[in-house]
Amino acid sequence: MLKRVHLVVSGSVQSVGFRMFIYRKAQELQLCGWVKNRIDGTVEIDAQGTEKAIEELLNQAKKGPSRSNVTSIRKEEKEPDSSLDHFSVIM
Repeated sequence: MLKRVHLVVSGSVQSVGFRMFIYRKAQELQLCGWVKNRIDGTVEIDAQGTEKAIEELLNQAKKGPSRSNVTSIRKEEKEPDSSLDHFSVIM
């Protein structure tokens, strides 16, 4: 069963390799969706896959890469989207 979440990650998460970290984890977990920096300094993630893979991505996002410092993650469940077929970094 597919699960889809929308995450907004706050803290020191820009200019520390956070997007590429999430991209690599999403690829490993075979997730679809995207990750992008937001103008307010947060990082936004939309991810879809198995419940187990989504939970693992959430755990990894809480840690982040070594230079990041995640202070909070806002999570919203979304309806699965059949048009999502890969994971990308939005510049």
